[in-house]
Amino acid sequence: MRFRNRDQAGRELAEQLLAWSADHEMADPVVIALPRGGVPVAAPIASALHAALDVLVVRKVGLPGRPECGIGAIVGDDPPLFDTEALELFGLSEDRLGPQLARERAELRRREELYQAGRPDPRVVGRTVVLVDDGLATGLTAHVALRHLRRRSPGRLILAVPVGASGSRDRLSSEADDVLCLHQPTDLRSVGEWYDDFDQVTDGEVLALLRGRGEPGRSSAPSEQ
Repeated sequence: MRFRNRDQAGRELAEQLLAWSADHEMADPVVIALPRGGVPVAAPIASALHAALDVLVVRKVGLPGRPECGIGAIVGDDPPLFDTEALELFGLSEDRLGPQLARERAELRRREELYQAGRPDPRVVGRTVVLVDDGLATGLTAHVALRHLRRRSPGRLILAVPVGASGSRDRLSSEADDVLCLHQPTDLRSVGEWYDDFDQVTDGEVLALLRGRGEPGRSSAPSEQ
């Protein structure tokens, strides 16, 4: 089964989450998307759950000369997470990836400043956090995001994606309390092949979707430490 676009995928995920929530407590939920592609998936989920929508900026670290081939991921000021098997396969060390890391850190900061506009991080302590992306290939970006959020002590941490490689989904089940994945093909080559419309999401689209879906009083709320 393919999705028409990210919005339709998000609506299907929202239906699954609502059905799932009938048997599981979702205390004070907040929906956090991985931009940019995860935001249009997350928007209908936040609407269905009557929850705030926010973002966690994560960046993939690619192979030198092949940036589309992810071998690591970064979030915030956390240390990078690398696929150690991939590093060994390509004869790379973390030191050799310094230039790639610097570029991705710079882009991460740019997007954080643009999307958050000086707002503090959303409060997650004790809450049900639903982390959303448009799909899982290697799962590295979701992995680093889940670890980052776990350290902030959510009450329950859920990963929700429309499609994901079965191996990636299984690996991430140890990082999240629950993983909801509508389709888990064993031969997933790319996330985009599961969408009729998988055009790149723009910064403007992200900002438009975030507008009005934040938490009341967030602009004056203290930042979590």
